[in-house]
Amino acid sequence: MKYYLIAGEASGDLHGANLLKALKRIDPQASFRCWGGDLMQNAGGELVKHYRELAFMGFTEVLMNLGTIFKNIRYCKKDIELFNPDVIIFIDYPGFNLRIAKWARQKKYRTHYYISPQIWAWKEGRIKRIKKDIDAMYVILPFEKDFYEKKNQFPVHFVGHLLIDAISNRAQVNPQLFKKEQGWDDRPIIALLPGSRKQEISKMLEVMLSTVDNFSDYQFVIAGAPSQDIDFYRPFIQDQNVHLLLNNTYDLLSISYAAIVTSGTATLETALFKVPQVVCYKGSRISYEIAKRVIKLKYISLVNLILDKKVVTELIQAEFNKENLIDELSIILDPYKRATLFLEYYELEKRLGGKGASKKTAKLIYKAISNP
Repeated sequence: MKYYLIAGEASGDLHGANLLKALKRIDPQASFRCWGGDLMQNAGGELVKHYRELAFMGFTEVLMNLGTIFKNIRYCKKDIELFNPDVIIFIDYPGFNLRIAKWARQKKYRTHYYISPQIWAWKEGRIKRIKKDIDAMYVILPFEKDFYEKKNQFPVHFVGHLLIDAISNRAQVNPQLFKKEQGWDDRPIIALLPGSRKQEISKMLEVMLSTVDNFSDYQFVIAGAPSQDIDFYRPFIQDQNVHLLLNNTYDLLSISYAAIVTSGTATLETALFKVPQVVCYKGSRISYEIAKRVIKLKYISLVNLILDKKVVTELIQAEFNKENLIDELSIILDPYKRATLFLEYYELEKRLGGKGASKKTAKLIYKAISNP
């Protein structure tokens, strides 16, 4: 079989790579062409475009890059026709993927969607397009199945969260040895996860790093994104109490005592590593004002959304400042608060459905396209 996968961000690259590996085990003669990143390429996919060329954050940046976005859409359509896949697998990234899905439906391609767009947060009307243009949807959050089926009688597959596998299958790290290898001292680590895009990282790190001098008993380590190189981070690591670890966030989280995390998939990853965290987000003024009017959620972090209550603190926009961050970081360093958070994290993991998300999804896709 021939599979065409489209992901537009670092997390999509990770999950696409795991799905690709699972499909290869079921279908050893398969060929794969993909939009993604290094992980999908290393897993055996022929890379068309790297997500570094696709990631535009916020309303204003999207508007400024519309020409590039539409050029990529045209190129993607031509490339699909040349490859002529048995199935197109869309991985999140809805602004791009839903446009391709509409076209693909008209061209009679099979369309499967892995990791639902967050239409439960905003643009709920997209559910009609999804029902019309997508053959099968595979969701990874427990509340998404009910959302789809109640809203528009569109049955979807809940396959469990793929991060469970990604985290449980990794090799264990010896904290003392790892710190020694990196040239760090023995103090507990506070991990800084500022995101993956340049403008996002710059904005988040400025505030995150302002807290360093208030916590001299700890050492701060920035989790470098796979999409950025060391030169980009050099201006941020002048302080001797700040280190950088590139492309190894999981090992960092596995030995961290606490974390400051930009809202996104990283909040869930941090929780699954049982690391107390403060969740933060700050966008441009225009993007924030627009988002505030269209997003209908009580929380922004996946931890709070899945548990449907405030478990981790969220500092958003103006609330994300040095004073608040120092206060909230001090709270999660307290032993009593940490014990409470650990119990909530274990409940979160139970709700995510256990191991095998990629394997389940691969089996369902292969079965569907083998028996049209």
